[in-house]
Amino acid sequence: MSLGLRVQHVDPFVVLGIAGDLEMSSAPAFRQAVIEALADGDRHLIVDFGGTDFIDSTGLGALIGGLKRVRALEGSLQIVCPQPRLQELFTLTDLHKVFALHESVDDVVEAGLPHEVSS
Repeated sequence: MSLGLRVQHVDPFVVLGIAGDLEMSSAPAFRQAVIEALADGDRHLIVDFGGTDFIDSTGLGALIGGLKRVRALEGSLQIVCPQPRLQELFTLTDLHKVFALHESVDDVVEAGLPHEVSS
């Protein structure tokens, strides 16, 4: 399945809007989008899962890989995850302790850049 991916600049963030499932066949496209954003000099990413119903283990691995790339450049990666089903996935995998989860892109933008990025 192809991944619908919308890239939007909302200063100081780059929003990667995901439409469709983030899973084994679509994870490489997501990974490439993160690499391209970082290559363009962007350091603070928001991944918007507003249009996503399913994330598998490969998709979660791609997210973790993206976080490692961003942190290596002293950036941040925050998640917009309004669906309770996906919020439960992040909780069950303890990834809610790793990623900042938000209800909307506006919430992230209003909060601004994190003062400290935890390791």
